[in-house]
Amino acid sequence: MAPMKLGLIAGNGRFPFLLLDAARAQGLAVVVAAIREETEAEIDERAANDATITVHWLSLGELSRLIETFRKEGVSKAVMAGQVKHKQIFSSIRPDWRLAKLLLNLRTRNTDMLLGAVAKVLGDEGIELISSTAFLEPLLAQEGVLTERAPDAEEVKNIVYGLGVAQAVAGFDIGQTVVVAAQACVAVEAMEGTDAAIERAGRLMQSVDDGGDPSTLERRLTVVKVAKPQQDMRFDVPVIGMATIETMIAAGASCLSVEAGRTLLFDREALLVRAQQAGIAIVASRRPSLGNRE
Repeated sequence: MAPMKLGLIAGNGRFPFLLLDAARAQGLAVVVAAIREETEAEIDERAANDATITVHWLSLGELSRLIETFRKEGVSKAVMAGQVKHKQIFSSIRPDWRLAKLLLNLRTRNTDMLLGAVAKVLGDEGIELISSTAFLEPLLAQEGVLTERAPDAEEVKNIVYGLGVAQAVAGFDIGQTVVVAAQACVAVEAMEGTDAAIERAGRLMQSVDDGGDPSTLERRLTVVKVAKPQQDMRFDVPVIGMATIETMIAAGASCLSVEAGRTLLFDREALLVRAQQAGIAIVASRRPSLGNRE
């Protein structure tokens, strides 16, 4: 009996590969819709070495081709994994007739609205979009302090302040990350993404250190990342990976707060070791409390 087929709409980064491995571990065949502008070419190597993986390359905007591919392959359930840059969605996209019609009917041009509409179109065509966390639950951050070092008193104040700001910003679907120093907001994530927002905060603080106007802010930065109030885990899962930790080190950030049960930690063990080496405290909290050490 042939294994059930899962559709995988693959964006950039390592997320699609983690999900691919998890699906294969459960005995599923995987039909990958690889986004030409985003997906890493390595996906073809995986398919070359595993007969149960099929890869179809398509461009952003080819919604009709995506549906036709999944229907031809017999896919009835699909997941989205990997980032598609916001600026790609709203500037580089060349929509086919089906997506163009969908875009015209959007009340608001934001990512959630667009992907939610795409999910509905897929559902109408008999393709259910399910949450990627169904395969990756062990990677979700558990509540508590995840590193050997817990946040100190100043960092806890930054987290409490940052949670309020981040939850408000996320509620408007602007971004999900804020960078804080001495209970003042240094940077807010928008379309550029988490790591770019951290880099910007580091540059802002460095410009002060290098002879700018005197500042009452401390050099140490605290990064706070939350899920949106109505986060749709089918296509928008908060993720922290090694690149974020390296970006924090370069920016002079000493503490990271994520939302427990709603944030994926990629390469968890290596990530925590690297954070501990750099003296970075990581805590996963359920709003609004910080919880206890794991």
